[in-house]
Amino acid sequence: MFLQWVLEGGHGATTPDEFVLHRDRTGAITGVAYFGPQLVLAADDDNAVDAFAVELRRHPGMRSFVGPKLAIDRLWKDVSSWHGRPTLVREHQPLYALVPRALVPIADVDVRLAAPDDADAVIENSAEMMVAELGYDPREHRQGFGAGVRRGIVQGTWWVWVVDGTLRFQCNVGSRTRATAQIQGVWTPPNQRRRGYATAALSAVARHLLESNATLSLYVNDFNVEAIALYERIGFVQVGELSTVIF
Repeated sequence: MFLQWVLEGGHGATTPDEFVLHRDRTGAITGVAYFGPQLVLAADDDNAVDAFAVELRRHPGMRSFVGPKLAIDRLWKDVSSWHGRPTLVREHQPLYALVPRALVPIADVDVRLAAPDDADAVIENSAEMMVAELGYDPREHRQGFGAGVRRGIVQGTWWVWVVDGTLRFQCNVGSRTRATAQIQGVWTPPNQRRRGYATAALSAVARHLLESNATLSLYVNDFNVEAIALYERIGFVQVGELSTVIF
């Protein structure tokens, strides 16, 4: 999905070597890779993956490799003898999709697009989510993290549910294409959990997004059983599996 987003111009990629295709002897495309801050890979052909592994030598300093599990497993096998060691590997990340007819009707709540006044709370909770899931605070290790969140709020990608000044839920839309919109950053503050807030809020956000998007998608770590239960509860179904190698 990210690759389609790049192709449709949503990412704003401009340099020729950011987007690489692999073709077989007949000229058919058998693999696609985006070389940017991270490597995003889509390939169902071993020769394509092997070729991208060679190309990777020209692109040091990637933050991560992301793609279908089988492709990422082969890529890492190809490059592990010379590449720097990862700090974290997420081997199994179920990929989920939601179509309008599958959305489970749940009592509506007053979710809305985040406003600039919400930025501090969204930044803090986004950072706490990354600390919990990745083990590091992006406010300390990624320049411009807060500015990126504020920019996303202005662009209308962040959703929140706030009651009496207290944030109950937040998420954002990452890649968005003609086919789907990818939900990410799904988060309920720890002191607001186990009250059904995430179920009601994510269902409401999904309903709003499906008014202008054909489908929704997201992926999740396989060990996050509570998140998986949440997604399946509102109608998401698994359609694939990704892997991520983080440096």
